[in-house]
Amino acid sequence: MSERKLRVAVIIGSVRSGRFGPAPADWIAAEAAKRDDLDVDVIDLAKAWLPDVLPATAETPAPQAVQDLAPWLDASDAFVIVTPEYNHSFPASLKNAIDWYVDEWKAKPVGFVSYGGTAGGLRAVAQLRQIFPGLHAVTVRDSVAFPDCREQFDVQGRPSDPEGPLAAATSMLDQLTWWGRLLRDARAEGAYPG
Repeated sequence: MSERKLRVAVIIGSVRSGRFGPAPADWIAAEAAKRDDLDVDVIDLAKAWLPDVLPATAETPAPQAVQDLAPWLDASDAFVIVTPEYNHSFPASLKNAIDWYVDEWKAKPVGFVSYGGTAGGLRAVAQLRQIFPGLHAVTVRDSVAFPDCREQFDVQGRPSDPEGPLAAATSMLDQLTWWGRLLRDARAEGAYPG
């Protein structure tokens, strides 16, 4: 098994003005970066400027913004999706970003950090868990959720009561790392058959 660090992309799924997403994204990225087995990149969909209209055929060249993000996703061994819950689901910006890519997700694990009102974004995560297997990605069981999110963080952007979120993050990152190593080594041995 390879000892090289896993490259994890933390993806901020919301592009809404005044969004809360950067706070939990920065927090989980900082927690992941403390580990000696992970290298972390943060991808902010609000800065990626992916177009909303997908081409009619796969043969149509991808727009430049899609081409620019593709190498970052392709080089990642695992993903942490940071998503809000909008109207009992995840944001359209996140679905758009997922749909622009296919091979970049294949045979890689995906973890989740969610936030929102009372449900803490868990309904959004439940729906994302149905989508990623269709892309041949593996979702890890444990996740981090922040119900009533704006009350959960202090003015420095850290959880005000860190014990629960930190335990959840450790469990999710442990599972992500386990799957990430396993799948990275398997991809190195041969192309995924899907």
